[in-house]
Amino acid sequence: MTAELSLSTRSYRGQSQEQRRAERRSRLIAAAIDVYGERGYHQATVKAVCEAAGLTERYFYESFANSEALLIDSFNAVTYSVLGEVLRAAEAAGRGGLARSRAMLHAYFSALQRGPKAARVFLVEIRGVSPAVDRAFDDALRAIGREVARMVAPASAEHDELLQCGVVGGVISIALRWIANGYQPPIDSAVDSALRLGAVLAAGARTARAS
Repeated sequence: MTAELSLSTRSYRGQSQEQRRAERRSRLIAAAIDVYGERGYHQATVKAVCEAAGLTERYFYESFANSEALLIDSFNAVTYSVLGEVLRAAEAAGRGGLARSRAMLHAYFSALQRGPKAARVFLVEIRGVSPAVDRAFDDALRAIGREVARMVAPASAEHDELLQCGVVGGVISIALRWIANGYQPPIDSAVDSALRLGAVLAAGARTARAS
């Protein structure tokens, strides 16, 4: 029994079975982002994703119950990768709220322009697929709102979750129009528009709380 156990857990080319499975899963997610970003989620098949990943469908079902599950994981991979870039830009910008906001927005719009296929998954293909996918989008919106508020206004004792969602949703709307316009006007102008939106919404919220 000991010999059998040793044989079954032996690594293959320096990788354990679990590492190989994780590597296949990563390949499928990367392929899905590419295929969904090019064709759209509804026009893509499991077979197309597997072919792009260089894997058989057997390995797809090893990691994902269905295409929806892959879409959610692909969306999360794009979303939290971009969020990581945005937060690192904020840290590098220093402690000023305006400087951080500008740096975060610039990083966000730059990421969308640099990765148009990933941007399509993040902004377009996620919408209206199913309740489960909608929940993943809502969870991401909440997480982004919390992180942005933490970076821009860390001393604030109270954060308005509805306002956070409004700001994030507004920035996404600006991004969608900007992409549809062929990434015009230049990034700095898109950032300025998003900053003005945030200022207007924040001022409105302060007025409402004071009344």
